[in-house]
Amino acid sequence: MDLEWDDEFEDTDKSGNVIILPWLSRLKNSNISIQRKEVSRDKKHKFSFKQVQCTRHDRMVKMCATKLGSDAALEIFAKLGQESGPREYNSFVKICITKARDSTDDDISLQQIAIAYQILKLARERGVGLGKETYGHILMYLIDFGMVEEFFFFHELFRDDNPESVPLLAYYEMLLWISVQNEVKIQELCLSVATDDAEEKLYPRESLLLALCESDRKEEFLLLLETLDITKVTSVAFLESIFRALGKFFLEPYTERFLLVLKGSVIGAEIISNFILLYSISIPNLSVDDIVKKFQTLHTKFEALPNSTQYGKLIGYCCEFFKVHEALNVVDEAFKSGTALELETFHSILDACDRSCEFNLVHQIKSRITQHNLNPNNETFRKMILLYVKMKDFEGAYGLISDLRKINLTPTASMYNAILAGYFREKNIQSARYVLKQMKDANVKPDASTYGYLIANSQSEKDLTKFYEDLIESGISPTKNVFMALINAYASFGQFRKAKEVILDKKIPVKYLNEIKSVLVGALASNGEVSCALEMYAEMKGAECDLDPKAIKSIIEHFQSEGELNKSLDLLEELKDSPYWTDACFKVISHCVQHEDLRSTVDLLKQLKDKFIDAEAAQEVMFDEVFCLFVEKEPTDMHFGLNLLQAVKEELGIRPSRKSLDFLLSACVITKDSKSSFLIWKEYEKAGLPYNVLSFVRMYQALLASGDDKSAAKLLNKIPKYDPHVRCVLKACQQTYKKPQSIKTKGRKKAKAAAVELLDNLEAKTE
Repeated sequence: MDLEWDDEFEDTDKSGNVIILPWLSRLKNSNISIQRKEVSRDKKHKFSFKQVQCTRHDRMVKMCATKLGSDAALEIFAKLGQESGPREYNSFVKICITKARDSTDDDISLQQIAIAYQILKLARERGVGLGKETYGHILMYLIDFGMVEEFFFFHELFRDDNPESVPLLAYYEMLLWISVQNEVKIQELCLSVATDDAEEKLYPRESLLLALCESDRKEEFLLLLETLDITKVTSVAFLESIFRALGKFFLEPYTERFLLVLKGSVIGAEIISNFILLYSISIPNLSVDDIVKKFQTLHTKFEALPNSTQYGKLIGYCCEFFKVHEALNVVDEAFKSGTALELETFHSILDACDRSCEFNLVHQIKSRITQHNLNPNNETFRKMILLYVKMKDFEGAYGLISDLRKINLTPTASMYNAILAGYFREKNIQSARYVLKQMKDANVKPDASTYGYLIANSQSEKDLTKFYEDLIESGISPTKNVFMALINAYASFGQFRKAKEVILDKKIPVKYLNEIKSVLVGALASNGEVSCALEMYAEMKGAECDLDPKAIKSIIEHFQSEGELNKSLDLLEELKDSPYWTDACFKVISHCVQHEDLRSTVDLLKQLKDKFIDAEAAQEVMFDEVFCLFVEKEPTDMHFGLNLLQAVKEELGIRPSRKSLDFLLSACVITKDSKSSFLIWKEYEKAGLPYNVLSFVRMYQALLASGDDKSAAKLLNKIPKYDPHVRCVLKACQQTYKKPQSIKTKGRKKAKAAAVELLDNLEAKTE
């Protein structure tokens, strides 16, 4: 009988992944038509089965390598025989290369490479063919670490095992010579294909060009480009790489020449339009607006009409850089040309409005959707409602929910959740409760997110308990965010034991446990339980659990005592590659300044300076902030401030700004140190900063505060007094610091506060 055998099942069996087909053993004694239906069902489930199987195989290989070690795992796989196929070998090789990359020990890295070689050898003995996915991992590792001899060892192995891979191996070889900057070999490879027009040189030429496309080798790229017949290129993907490189090197003449040739070929207008897009967005140092113009100009020149896909990609590019106005202009251009746009395109624009805080543009987006008769779905309305809420236009948000009925859509919990979250941000509890009533009237049941918001914003522990019980009774499974909300709420009510008990809940999925534990660490630290947070942090670190950087940042932010400074520095080191490092670093610097730890302060400032080496303005603000911290701590002497100034100049090579010196003069007022004020006064001149009215007034204030009335009187004669604000400040300073001793302290404090306020006003006016 002629059954519809599935070739892919046969291939899978040959590769070693034995799939037991229950219908096969029953074939002889069963109704054939029924068996055909079962075969059909198996086919329908084939794709999802293979996807799940792939994930399981990868997990199994990774688990074996992690738990047993690569050597032991290799022995196990060697004993599996034909049951191991390409997928298992690929996974194993990938794990070895990952371990080699992660290790800082050269011997361990070489050991992992040796194991990878044994895996390849074993695969060859078993007749298992391994392709690009396998050797790509190995060769790229060897390229990245400049291991030339090892590269050619594996290069020969792959070439002998798979002669068809020679063109692709040329790609990796070019990447190697580029990586180690061997100019002679780079030129040899280029000339080997540039001087030969033979057909068999086409594929190596493409491979070398592909490698050059990914590098900055413009000269060699042009050399091979001159010999390339664009009509003979074997794949669209390669052409896309070519046009990206043409944009990167801004080679417009070549771009136009190739577009003209391709226009007369069998390649469709849609593909040419895509090449124009890739070229345009790859041009460096071009504004989004200019990229849009370039896209339009080239389409006009070559009489190509973009379709909805290309317009959608260009709009997506605009949104990626939060250029929402430009994105809307492209929308208008598309509609003007008669091109319909996908609804998802508008979703990306709405998301960009949210991220760029241009919430008011939702009106324009809504207008275009209505004007062009698009059919918005629930997700469209949810995104628009979110923007209305962020504008605090709750009436408009409710209006959108009312509009749903006009197009036969029903409101969802996520729409009401957006409004609920907005009211909670505004601390408008009564209106938040009204949202729940609106949901009930609309027959919309709360979901896990609704309860998460309610729990997080509970006004009492009783309310918190009730909301959680309601969630469980409604049959809703608590989500990760619900457990996080529980922890934060319990911690805010001082119920730290209950907050800790949350992580013991069996309903927490294992994959979220570390993340939820991290929230507990942050909640404990934020609510004064820093020692408990540190204990839990130590436990997680000891168990090699991943801790959310936000939790570490929270611990750092809530350290108080001087003895915790070293711990802060250790924690900061763990945030080195995290986006939270800068904020946490400023917090530790604040801690160092508070306890006058000069060495740590300077070391951290050096790290910040290196991080913002190309941002001079950011550096200036950073150092100003540190001197401001010194003033805010109300020092008793100027030793730390002067030593910090010296270190900033000599060790960091930074010239102090006017604002930094102004802060130091203010510190002299607090410490009543006239000697230090004269030293700082000279620093203005050394830094090339001319004295201004504000400098004179601050120095005058410092001299009066220190009791040096004679010097103050001399300086007073040099201060311009044509500005009434200046006269008011001088008068306030005299009232504050020249009163007889019999004046009550309370009165002196009031006068001093008034002087400071006037000085601040003068500073604002001066700026």
